[in-house]
Amino acid sequence: MREYLVVFLVAATISYLLCVLARELAGWAGAVAQVRDRDVHDIPIPYFGGVAMLGGLAAGYLVATKLPFLSLAGGYVFHDAGVVVIAGAVICAVGVLDDIYELDALTKLGGQIVAAGLLVLNGVQFYSFNSGSEQIVLDPALSMALSIFLVVGTANAVNFVDGLDGLAAGIVGIGAVAFFVFSYKLADVNGETLAVTAALLCAAVAGACAGFLPHNFSPARIFMGDSGSMLLGLVLSASALTLTGQFSNIDVGSGSANTWVLFLPALLPISILMIPFLDLVLAVVRRTRRGQMFYHPDKQHLHHRLLDIGHSQRRAVLIMWSWVALIGFGLVGVSLYPGVWTFVAIGVGAVAIAALTWLLPKWHRPGEAIS
Repeated sequence: MREYLVVFLVAATISYLLCVLARELAGWAGAVAQVRDRDVHDIPIPYFGGVAMLGGLAAGYLVATKLPFLSLAGGYVFHDAGVVVIAGAVICAVGVLDDIYELDALTKLGGQIVAAGLLVLNGVQFYSFNSGSEQIVLDPALSMALSIFLVVGTANAVNFVDGLDGLAAGIVGIGAVAFFVFSYKLADVNGETLAVTAALLCAAVAGACAGFLPHNFSPARIFMGDSGSMLLGLVLSASALTLTGQFSNIDVGSGSANTWVLFLPALLPISILMIPFLDLVLAVVRRTRRGQMFYHPDKQHLHHRLLDIGHSQRRAVLIMWSWVALIGFGLVGVSLYPGVWTFVAIGVGAVAIAALTWLLPKWHRPGEAIS
């Protein structure tokens, strides 16, 4: 656990420091977010936060190869993690080009598929699921298709939710911590080595997000841009893919008999990003009903609606973080520690967050400042 903490801290530090250089580089390259009708910022903000986070991710990976325990892990740990870092660099480069030149949607989608294909061709993909009594081995073509779909879908979901200062980085950071807990505990109860590719990647990407957030939380001084949102989506989804390849027989322990729990390596990243995915689906439906293409921008995302009912930017972000934490850690809690008290805690948390979501704006008088 201590070595994972070192990976987290190294990734956070490097990401934090590189943000200063990334702002300068973005200004030199002309990668600046101008003020548009659908945006909530009122001054131009430089992009390239994703470049800084990629640096933090890579630094965390390199440090892990030198740590006493993690460095002794099997070659598959660093092979898979290295493939994810390389694929992350590819999708980050696509995002950089988009931040500078505003690529069309199909070109950007092609770049995402190339990065996802790089993962699959190097063995980072779904392999099998445990049905409880037997191992379900996926057909190779189906495995490749599902893997690419998950990676591309997650990258776009994070991209869609990146609409408020600190929102996307916080959501992915929280999700990465939740998935780290699940991966680490899964290795423990299965008697496997605690050097887990998914845990390593989650520690590194959570650190990269933590280092980026001081520069990005409202008022932001740098945006992650598509280079960052697509990178985060790829790494989080790829961590799930590595987990299905590491364990031949999954047992979540604690006497859980729920069959759905056995699919958690695939379901957990999706559940963590349930709010971004919901936002993505609603946007597609909304724009299709208007006769627009699904990628046509608008100002009706979930975070826009929170602003409309009276929340400030910071509070809207904190509320969405809270929902993501409840879903992510709630699912981990149910899978690892099933019981009445776990469900009670989740229910109490849901009621509390719902109250804050809908009632907090009404508790402030019309002229009162809202932090």
